Amino acid sequence: MALDLAALKAAVAAHGRVARVVVAEVAGSTPRGVGTAMLVWATDKGFGQEGTIGGGALEYAATRAALSTEGFTRHPLGPALGQCCGGSVTLLTERFDAARVAALEGEEVFARGRGEMPLAVKRLLDRARGQGEHPSPQLLQGWFVEAVACETRPLWIWGAGHVGRALVGVLAPLPDLAITWVDTAPDRFPAAPPQRVTILPAADPARLVPHAPKEAAHLILTYSHELDLALCHGLLSHDFAFAGLIGSDTKWARFRKRLQALGHADAHISRICCPIGQKALGKHPQAIAIGVSAQLLTLQKGDVTGWTTHFSASGA
Repeated sequence: MALDLAALKAAVAAHGRVARVVVAEVAGSTPRGVGTAMLVWATDKGFGQEGTIGGGALEYAATRAALSTEGFTRHPLGPALGQCCGGSVTLLTERFDAARVAALEGEEVFARGRGEMPLAVKRLLDRARGQGEHPSPQLLQGWFVEAVACETRPLWIWGAGHVGRALVGVLAPLPDLAITWVDTAPDRFPAAPPQRVTILPAADPARLVPHAPKEAAHLILTYSHELDLALCHGLLSHDFAFAGLIGSDTKWARFRKRLQALGHADAHISRICCPIGQKALGKHPQAIAIGVSAQLLTLQKGDVTGWTTHFSASGA
């Protein structure tokens, strides 16, 4: 979990002063885990709310106190609130206005607490900034630390073969990509896929195309030319921000003819980039993954609105 800056910014823009209540620490059995948060603001009728920290009585009490309380509060769920969980929850309540939200822009980790920052927190921040690590939310020596969720762009990777696995290995650590990984069966994926990657096994992957956001980028590299073609056909019928297909010039020439026969115009077909990769790097799966990843990141960084519709590729 991470601080959802986009949601916080939108709430402040809509409601002015907003309280954020986050679960900072838990002990024993509790409704929700550390990092779970909700937003609360005043309305003419009382309170407005977005999100939930769970727990019924806990959430009710925290919501009522959110606009008048700041800082850490500890809540024994059984003795204080009559809940059957039996554990205890430490909440951090903070109030945000436009200026405080703006101060978080560009930050990757948000750390706050009383007094001088502990050395352990400084070391955690150094690792986050120097090594790109995004810490899990935690209360560390009286300071609460959580990553700030950056804006993500959806990327769908079709195929969990050697190249698909290499690509996910390269791209999954990047915090600004939300990867959905599709193949025909659960056993085609690694036993321990990277965190933050959504795994979608589907006997007929092309049927998932309508569920992909139209602003998503797609990399098609399945084990089957027929499946690759079905995915190209589905994407051309659905729309996309970018689509790249692994293969050769010969494969793409054949695909173009078949896509034309399926009723797609040449200009529309040309939005699909094939071949992908950098031929000079070789055909090893990791070499292909490096070439494709470099092109994809160049595409992403060069377009402030998201993905562009295509980029020039040199083959794979």
